[in-house]
Amino acid sequence: MAGREQPIIIKRKKIIVAGGHHGGAWKVAYADFVTAMMAFFLLMWLLNATTEDQRKGLADYFNPSVPISRISGGGSAALDGSSVIADNDLIRDGTGAAKTQTAPSLREDGVTEKIEETPEEKKSREDLEALESEINQKRKALEGDELANHIQTRMTPDGLLVELIDDNDTPLFELGSARPSALLGQLLEVVAPVLATAENKMEIFGHTDALAYQGDGSYSNWELSTDRANIARRLLVAHGLPADQISAVVGKASTQPSSPDPFAPQNRRIAVLLRAP
Repeated sequence: MAGREQPIIIKRKKIIVAGGHHGGAWKVAYADFVTAMMAFFLLMWLLNATTEDQRKGLADYFNPSVPISRISGGGSAALDGSSVIADNDLIRDGTGAAKTQTAPSLREDGVTEKIEETPEEKKSREDLEALESEINQKRKALEGDELANHIQTRMTPDGLLVELIDDNDTPLFELGSARPSALLGQLLEVVAPVLATAENKMEIFGHTDALAYQGDGSYSNWELSTDRANIARRLLVAHGLPADQISAVVGKASTQPSSPDPFAPQNRRIAVLLRAP
């Protein structure tokens, strides 16, 4: 018995990997759920904290619906603007850019030095200022007449801007229409002869207030403002303005209000820009 070999015993250990709630997969799913809930409550807060106009602006940002004027604004690129590619092509071909601009110089003390005007720029500015003065003299001659309150002028970096302003009692056009009133004709009779003496290219802009145009949506303030600007162009030409001086007719709808109140009647206006060279 003592000489018999002892049997070899092999013990096998079974290792059980922790699972179920001891694992980590549920944490990833829970984190995704919390993130989705946070995004949901953030969306609900934004909907409650913003106005209808702001929400429409956000919607237009992600789904742009910018209408293009049916009448050219005078540019050669999309949306009637200038083309950067065209200017780059000119530079690459060795013919230079379409327009040269000189940046102001900065002195050592940080003060920006004023760049002197060229003789041509100075003469153009003086001519526009003289034209503005003549329009204002005609407007002052109308003091006591309701026509005087509808004419405004101001110098801008682009040139002289002449605006014909609407109001509730005496509108420039029939409500919601491009049919001109007698007032618009009278205003253009005053302004057109003065504008005809200028040699500058002119751009005509139509503006409306923010009141939505009533209809089925196929005709909006964009079309209305463009049609009104085109009617003003026809009347200006009829009153003696050379047609070849008009380089653009553009409808702006309610995108550039002149009053903090988007529904104010002053936002409904016709603007004529005498562009500086």
